[in-house]
Amino acid sequence: MRIGLFVPCFIDAFYPQVGIATLELLERFGCDVDYPFDQTCCGQPMVNSGCHAEAAATEQLFVDNFADYDVIVAPSGSCVHQIRDNLTAVEQTAAVKHVRENTFELVEYLHDVLKVEAFPWAKFPHRVGYHDSCNTLRNLGHGKPSELRGPDFSKPRALLHKVEGIELVSPSRPDECCGFGGTFSVTEPEVSGRMGRDKIADHGRAGAEYIVSADTSCLMHQQGCAKRIGAPIQFKHIAEVLNGSAA
Repeated sequence: MRIGLFVPCFIDAFYPQVGIATLELLERFGCDVDYPFDQTCCGQPMVNSGCHAEAAATEQLFVDNFADYDVIVAPSGSCVHQIRDNLTAVEQTAAVKHVRENTFELVEYLHDVLKVEAFPWAKFPHRVGYHDSCNTLRNLGHGKPSELRGPDFSKPRALLHKVEGIELVSPSRPDECCGFGGTFSVTEPEVSGRMGRDKIADHGRAGAEYIVSADTSCLMHQQGCAKRIGAPIQFKHIAEVLNGSAA
């Protein structure tokens, strides 16, 4: 099983440690991982802005980079949603369909495919508030219950519970958007910023020392909001925590 590692643009530019943690984490479980160096954007920013047709060349380049891999794994729920559901500006060839059907977000790959039972190297002795991004929760089914699980079932929380020392605390409105929303934060900055501050305050009241998420874009937005109001809260991508980042 050859895995193509997709590291989204903003992670590559601002949070390279998340891409490194994802690679190391997959290799810890014996995965054969490759990083195609010609990869760029998946086209999400253009599609979010309504420029579907203009994303065609970017989408085709993505397919050209990843079509030969058995699966594609990325540490970004929003980008995975783009690839699965919105990679439609290009002709739907067999290669495109293969890429769309075999792209996984990191949490679901660990939980659903590898069925990871333990992270023996990981210790994180902190109170953590988990942030469910809109895309992972509503489009990828991170919190989707089944007939065998209760309504509070959560794939990322199930993985985090396997980390030694971690204490998960819950905000009062766990399924509420943080206000990033891709280009929403650009077109509606005042509303976006207020939503971000509300989300941070909600986690703060629950006692969170860290906010952890599977979407770095949401973390980036909340981190900026926290810095502006001087909130003493820190941020980690779930890949870093599961890979053994101490703090």
